[in-house]
Amino acid sequence: MRCCSPRVAFLVLALLLPALPAAASTCDAPPELLEAALPLPATERALAEGALRVLVVGSASVFGPGSSTPGHAWPARLEASLRESRPDLRLEVKVLGGRGLTAADMLMMIEAAMDPAPQLVIWQVGTVEAARGLEPDWLADRLASGLGWLKDRDIDTVLMDQQFSRFLRANADVTAYQDTIRIAAAGQGAAVFPRYELMRFWADTDRIDLERAPRARRSAMVDQLGECLGQTVSAFVLRGAAEAAKSR
Repeated sequence: MRCCSPRVAFLVLALLLPALPAAASTCDAPPELLEAALPLPATERALAEGALRVLVVGSASVFGPGSSTPGHAWPARLEASLRESRPDLRLEVKVLGGRGLTAADMLMMIEAAMDPAPQLVIWQVGTVEAARGLEPDWLADRLASGLGWLKDRDIDTVLMDQQFSRFLRANADVTAYQDTIRIAAAGQGAAVFPRYELMRFWADTDRIDLERAPRARRSAMVDQLGECLGQTVSAFVLRGAAEAAKSR
């Protein structure tokens, strides 16, 4: 004897079955990688006032080499993500950099880009130093100098560490440079965005793996990397601002 119509039976079955997990997004990241966001008080104040200036400084990857258009570079996608999160925000994202620049080169760029001064500097550093085999102590001195200079001017800084690369890992002591970046940041109360670990996670889970991408798909994958980094940096910055708001 039938107890109910097929439609009712289907609805009952749907309620009894466990919910299916949501499909994984390409840009998903282990939560613990972003939980380390430190308070960004100058950024929080700027967001509260409705106007934020961000300075991004780095080597060539800030311009998205290999992407289909410059608009797919991660700083451009960061700007788009922040605008989507805060459509009311007056936002300016300035990007400076170039191929082969070291921390010392970037520090000179930062010092020259203070009119008007940003509230947040995202400083992408460490890949060139590791590739050239520069002494980690050399990098530590430049970072300490730059972070202290920015802190004295009440400017938040987020250091972004190296790109993940199997080739780089095989030919350089990447860990030594990562440790140098973390120690320098801790000494000045700066945050560190874990680009290396994020890119390694995406590669290990077959989401974004530039080194193993077929040539025909490489440009699209570079675009996807820019999108994912931009979204994740945006979330990291907003979390840092939220942490600062809690301590007010």
